Amino acid sequence: MAINVPGLVSIIVFYLVILAIGIWAAWYKRRRGGSPDENNERIMVGGRDIGLFVGSFTMTATWVGGGYINGTAESVYTPGLGLLWTQAPFGYSVSLILGGFLFAKQMRKQGYVTMLDPLQRKLGKRMGGILYLPALMGELFWSAAVLSALGGTLAVIIDLDTEISVIVSACIAVFYTLIGGLYSVAYTDVVQLICIFIGLWLSIPFAFTNPAVSDIGTTAVNGPNWLGSWDSTQTGTWIDSALLLIFGGIPWQVYFQRVLASDSAKHAQIMSFIASAGCIIMAIPSVLIGAIGASTDWNATAYDGDPIAKSQEGLILPIVLQYLTPVAVSVIGLGAVAAAVMSSADSSILSASSMFTRNVYNLAIRQSASKRELIWVMRAAVLCVGAVATVLALTINSVYELWFLSSDFVYVILFPQLLSVIYLDPNTYGSILALTVGLILRLGGGEETFGLKPFIPYPGGANFPYKTFSMVVSAATLILVSYGVKYLFESGKVPAKYDFLRCNLANGGRTIKLKVDDESKINAFENSDAHMSEDAFETKIEAEFGMNLHEGQGNPSFETEIERTKL
Repeated sequence: MAINVPGLVSIIVFYLVILAIGIWAAWYKRRRGGSPDENNERIMVGGRDIGLFVGSFTMTATWVGGGYINGTAESVYTPGLGLLWTQAPFGYSVSLILGGFLFAKQMRKQGYVTMLDPLQRKLGKRMGGILYLPALMGELFWSAAVLSALGGTLAVIIDLDTEISVIVSACIAVFYTLIGGLYSVAYTDVVQLICIFIGLWLSIPFAFTNPAVSDIGTTAVNGPNWLGSWDSTQTGTWIDSALLLIFGGIPWQVYFQRVLASDSAKHAQIMSFIASAGCIIMAIPSVLIGAIGASTDWNATAYDGDPIAKSQEGLILPIVLQYLTPVAVSVIGLGAVAAAVMSSADSSILSASSMFTRNVYNLAIRQSASKRELIWVMRAAVLCVGAVATVLALTINSVYELWFLSSDFVYVILFPQLLSVIYLDPNTYGSILALTVGLILRLGGGEETFGLKPFIPYPGGANFPYKTFSMVVSAATLILVSYGVKYLFESGKVPAKYDFLRCNLANGGRTIKLKVDDESKINAFENSDAHMSEDAFETKIEAEFGMNLHEGQGNPSFETEIERTKL
């Protein structure tokens, strides 16, 4: 098979456009100004001035990427699944709504920089570093998965070498992320989302009218049955997967990076709601393409054989674009697929790098690091994460399975911990036990991909929603142990000297709130520079009032409580 020259040209053009937009966004942000001390936050959260328009696009692109549009079409097309088992559009849409109600406004008001900030403040630096691991695995394997999918797509459709396509795609995404941070990612998301929408919708009328395609209304329930059918023996699995998408779709840095970069807490919440609708709207063309693929007599096309027989269900979207539409239309559609992949990869690379720089390097390893040092660490992290994701994409065949497993850990471990630090009063003792219990229960259900057989006899076997069960038990463990241990220390039943994790539970535990007893200090504090960086702000607090915000070693006799809310 010769290289598809028009397809190759379309990919090159789209890549050049995306690269130009990324560079322009970085230049535009620098031209608007900003002190050197703000550069670190500019890279991570765009200087906190992402408006509602751009924010809504980039928030939608949080989930609407290469995996989303390809996976949706694949699920609808695959026999035995169909639309009924295509849960991602609905699941992520509800997830964004809940994220907006439960977390967006609250976390944006507090002025956090990453999703791990409240976890690290409440549970300690080391525990925050441990909780970074499932978040890192999720972002890293997701980046690798979408890059791998792009390589496979281009190899099949335009006969381009897989390694070349993956490496070039990763280099472009890393380059504009490196120079522009979230600002470049956000503005390229706008262009990429528009490309996806136009490219896919443009192709659908041509695919519909191809002589090899039957009426999808007829094939919805007859023949291919792309609507899917309900299997009562799989009810538990369906519920488990749906809840994982809904609640497990919240604790991801790619989402909170947009939330925390918003120009206001109200806009952060509204962006979540708009993106929820965007997820549904952007899934419609993929659903139709999956249905078209299921309704096609592939022997009547130029495609050699049948996608199912060749185990190419995951490539059904680009296959439909190439074989059921005119060349000019398929070229535009293929560019949309490439744009979708890059919109996923750049976000995950930046998210993993941001959490490492702030929550691991700065807060856990080197608290005295200067702003300039952190900027260079951030750049190095972007390069390393991009390189590792590229290597994984090229060397591991089961990269998608790795992402699925890490997504389970995000759901089982991170979601209950994040929810509790925002609304309840957990501590490190409860956090460690909850993590351990959740991990054992999840692995107890087995993992077929890696040959791990179930070692916990759940009722109903594989149909038991053991992932959700693991999450609920992990949450219960976190709450019961945290409050139980706190009671023992506060009541004096256990002396404070045995608080070996330094949670300061005898005096109320760690807190991000300040307690002072001098009204004049309160007034001076409230009148401090509202634009002071968070790290500088905390340093001033600790020097002024003798508190260690991260270790909770404040003076328990202080009576007046105030809290600085950074809007």
